[in-house]
Amino acid sequence: MDLNFPLILVILTLICGVMWLADKLVLRKRRGDDAPPFYVEYTAPFFPVLFIVLVLRSFIVEPFQIPSASMVPTLQVGDFILVNKYVYGLRLPVTQTKILDVEQPQRGDVMVFFPPGDNRYFIKRVIGLPGDHVQIFDNQLFVNGQLMEQREAKVPFSAGYGYDIVEENIDGKRHLIRKHRKASRLGRKVSYIVPEGHYYMMGDNRDNSSDSRVWGPVPEANIVGKAFAIWMHWDEFFSLPSFSRAGKIH
Repeated sequence: MDLNFPLILVILTLICGVMWLADKLVLRKRRGDDAPPFYVEYTAPFFPVLFIVLVLRSFIVEPFQIPSASMVPTLQVGDFILVNKYVYGLRLPVTQTKILDVEQPQRGDVMVFFPPGDNRYFIKRVIGLPGDHVQIFDNQLFVNGQLMEQREAKVPFSAGYGYDIVEENIDGKRHLIRKHRKASRLGRKVSYIVPEGHYYMMGDNRDNSSDSRVWGPVPEANIVGKAFAIWMHWDEFFSLPSFSRAGKIH
């Protein structure tokens, strides 16, 4: 079972906050110079730290680790990324209720979200906005009838047997994608009109990504934030972290 870390953090912050406030207003006066009881000693001092973490993580920036290869070559398994939590609007932790509008997602953004009917975090690229007509023919992407240009990309790594790495241009945003030379079922023929209040998401590893081609568009209420930077790469527990991939996400 996946742990609901935001809920755990909110509960811990609330418990420590109540004890911190009770100690400051009531308990400290009653005990005088005596040592605080254990339930105060092990809760109240942690409240300021937990509160700062809760605010940063919920409203400003949150770290994530990439667990799958669905965004290769843009993101590799083991990348640690930073996600902007306010650019698409401020949301309450746990409930994800939006309390302030800021900006709307744009085509080409790399976004973290919850897929329909799933409580796990996913990360994909925004391909279709509300009302867009998204089409794919033999791994060529069209949005509202316009071809999203692809051109050969020279990269210092192998694409893998049977694959190519190409540069795709979505509304002036250039990024790398990995596609099979012979399109899989996900890339042969797709035609979809994005309903209002939803976004069509696809992985940059076009033939190896569970995305809107599988489970449909993402409701606006399921948005978590915009991924904007890689800050570390760590392959496995017994390896050393690397900062060679640190930089902006394109």
